[in-house]
Amino acid sequence: MATEYGQGYGYPSGPGFRGAGAEERRHRLPAPLRAPIEARSWREFGYVMLSLPLGLIMFTFAVTMFSLGMGLLITFLGIPVLAAALAGCRGFGALERARARGLLGIEVAAPEPLRVRKHGAMAWMGAVLKNGPAWRHLLYAVVQFPWSVFSFMVSLSFWAYGWAMLTYPLWFWLFPVYGGQGGLQLYGDETHGIYLDNPFEITVTALLGLLITMATPWIVRALTTVDRVMVAGLLGPSRLASRVVELESDRGVVVDAAAADLRRIERDLHDGAQARLVNLAMGLGLAKEKLTEDPQAAARMVDEAHGEVKTALQELRDLARGIHPAVLTDRGLDAALSSVASRCTVPVQVDVDLPARPAPAIEGIAYFTVSELLQNISKHARATRATVDVWRVENRLMLQVVDDGVGGADVSGGSGLAGLAERLGAVDGILVVDSPVGGPTRITAELPWRG
Repeated sequence: MATEYGQGYGYPSGPGFRGAGAEERRHRLPAPLRAPIEARSWREFGYVMLSLPLGLIMFTFAVTMFSLGMGLLITFLGIPVLAAALAGCRGFGALERARARGLLGIEVAAPEPLRVRKHGAMAWMGAVLKNGPAWRHLLYAVVQFPWSVFSFMVSLSFWAYGWAMLTYPLWFWLFPVYGGQGGLQLYGDETHGIYLDNPFEITVTALLGLLITMATPWIVRALTTVDRVMVAGLLGPSRLASRVVELESDRGVVVDAAAADLRRIERDLHDGAQARLVNLAMGLGLAKEKLTEDPQAAARMVDEAHGEVKTALQELRDLARGIHPAVLTDRGLDAALSSVASRCTVPVQVDVDLPARPAPAIEGIAYFTVSELLQNISKHARATRATVDVWRVENRLMLQVVDDGVGGADVSGGSGLAGLAERLGAVDGILVVDSPVGGPTRITAELPWRG
């Protein structure tokens, strides 16, 4: 469905676009039946199987080197041994992150690198011993081994017993026959006991094996969830380092947004009000020259200049409103959003329910977010009505803009909505877009109450 709603905002458009409802649906088995044969289940099972031998190697290395280093601390040799132990654990951590990425499908970033400020072996050993991620890698090598033993035994037992019982009808005849009895002997001797040899018992055994086989992937998945937590928590970057990277990224977004706003203001001034004021000055100069020669022509020029002044003043008001509207400063979001809604091309109902005013910076971001969304509705939505709701939930400011237009909005790279989401993300905000093809479009923004 071709639509203009996506122009500049990342909405799907074009004659070849087809909605999700037009796609062919494939028949799929229920999840419990599909799980035992899924590649994901076998990858997770392979991860658990590899965890035991690798965990044994890491545990042996970590405990041996750490114990040796601590014991040698009374001499100088303990320091390089401890440094080698920590460096080796960081190497094992890189292997574990790669294994988790390939088999568990989780992407864990590498921790912050060593910061060696000087050259030489002593500087390197000091950097390793003071490196927090290296000690977390050592802790991982110690705690991962007992967990790998437990998960290995549980996974292998369930997997082996499940498939063995499920395929029992194919191999039960391999058991020898005693006194006319054959099949798997649950207990007893050659003359007494219970044998799984008749069709009913064989069928029950296979059905029980099917249940165990279907449950095993979910058990393995639960066990590998613990591995995911350990890898992400102990082998990834620290929360402080992640927060610093996030703040640096947000700072870049804020700087880029501020630079873009400055360029827009400069362009609007140069192409709009400034050009009109130049024409006004030229017109008044010509009117001054003709004032004595042709008073009527001068009067017409003055009248035209008066119109230029009005237009320039209106452009300056619009520009000032785009920077920070006075009504927002004086009367808050309710009045400011009502003013924006009155200029929208479709009827807009505004409902602002706030116990107090948020931080000025957050209030400004909320205003410009709603303003951009309403501008998008005016240009592209083909809507007949829209609503704007603003409320507070605990320490978060919530915004929601809904229209009954053609829908199809999508936050994708390079779109206007993507840029808006980046601006909100710079202040720990969130933008959620729900816009199926055919409408309606519901865009929800969440901002911190205090910046």
